[in-house]
Amino acid sequence: MKNILILADGSIAKHFIEWVGKKRVAENKYYVTCYKEGVTPERMGKNISMIKADPTSYSKMRTIMNDVKYSNVFIVMENMEDAEYSLKNIRLIDNKVRIVLVNQWDNDEIGKEEENVTVLYSDELIAAHLYDHLPNVPVVAQNVGLGKGEIMEIHVPFGSTYAFRHVGSILQRKWKIAAVYRDEKQILPTNATMIRPNDTLLVLGKPIVLDGVYKTINKRIGLFPEPFGRDLYLMMDLRFDQKNALIYLKESIYLLEKLEDKSLFVRILYPNNFALIDELKTYESEKIRISVCYDDEDIKTLVEYDIQEHDIGLVLTSIETFEKEEIKETLYDLRKVVYLFGDKLLYNVKKAVILMSENEQMESISSTAFDISESLGLQLMLGDFDPEGDFESRKIIIEHYETLSHIFNMEIDIQQKIANPIREIPAMEDILQIAPFEKDLQSNTILKFVSTKVQDFLLATETHPKLLVPFALE
Repeated sequence: MKNILILADGSIAKHFIEWVGKKRVAENKYYVTCYKEGVTPERMGKNISMIKADPTSYSKMRTIMNDVKYSNVFIVMENMEDAEYSLKNIRLIDNKVRIVLVNQWDNDEIGKEEENVTVLYSDELIAAHLYDHLPNVPVVAQNVGLGKGEIMEIHVPFGSTYAFRHVGSILQRKWKIAAVYRDEKQILPTNATMIRPNDTLLVLGKPIVLDGVYKTINKRIGLFPEPFGRDLYLMMDLRFDQKNALIYLKESIYLLEKLEDKSLFVRILYPNNFALIDELKTYESEKIRISVCYDDEDIKTLVEYDIQEHDIGLVLTSIETFEKEEIKETLYDLRKVVYLFGDKLLYNVKKAVILMSENEQMESISSTAFDISESLGLQLMLGDFDPEGDFESRKIIIEHYETLSHIFNMEIDIQQKIANPIREIPAMEDILQIAPFEKDLQSNTILKFVSTKVQDFLLATETHPKLLVPFALE
């Protein structure tokens, strides 16, 4: 049981005592001294004892503090001189007791730098709460943790880049989504929890990181590749990409021009043609930077450093480069969107195609599919191709995409057909295939001869360009 002494006078003191009575902390016993009318609330908590005494009197305060051992003293008084005298009396009687002083006056000297004294400035607290109610201002916990913004509450608006994404598809480094509030209920999120418009997220992390997260969440859709990152990263291994290096760079620049306010970082690995490198470097500009790696040791670490250093959201590369040097595993772990070049050029693409797969994966990649289609001006098609004609089991996914179609104000072509999806894709022309970025993607596998699963064929053909989108981890 902790005994707490409250020196009370005025409206703030009255509300404080009422609040203390409502909360009923069983481990606390409160003693309230007051010598003026209007401080005592109408209903008193059972753990509150009133003492009629003037705290500016040293003899009366000594009697009060000798009768009971107090762990904390709160000075909540309207008159500045009374508060000063009361503070001096307490310090003379017990210079070790912890004191909280409410400073209601335009005077910064009262209690300043005194040992074991915490000063709360009422004007600053009110101003801070008023500021929290301004639009576009994140709400931070001021009385929890360090109180510096490491705990933040963020509302997810309609059109947010985070809406309709699974928690597990979002890389959370130096921050974490701790809770989701929806319809006045708390949800402790798993990787499979989908974030929806009007959700409120409770996030933890470094204040400077959370400021960036807040800005990203409140950005409108159409800023692809966010929230996976901001800029583009073209990675070329000249052991495989020398022939198409210039084409890959031009395709990347084309995509850069289609997106809003992005930059392109180009990393050249295993340089073996310096004339080609000189030609590539002629394309450098304020938004395009080209770097060459002459050391073939630990390519994986270099790529990871580049991506973190430049806030990369989209990685562009060839299938051959993607599968070497543990690049695929690194990009999967970093939760980055990957564009794989195809024989067909991006300039000519007219349609983005998603082939139906697992339900949770389809939900997780849906928002990105609409976003990239809008950014590039592509028609979006959802292909539900099934050799058995089992369309009923995927009805919920169809409804999900139809809902997003209304939210994005974009038409979507939904095709259901009794067919092998693997045979349908080669027959299509001028398409960008969008698929979940799975960990076990393989190009050389016996499964491609017997499987009807889309993921078993993604790396087996280079005809169409592909966009691999991270989804919720298990």
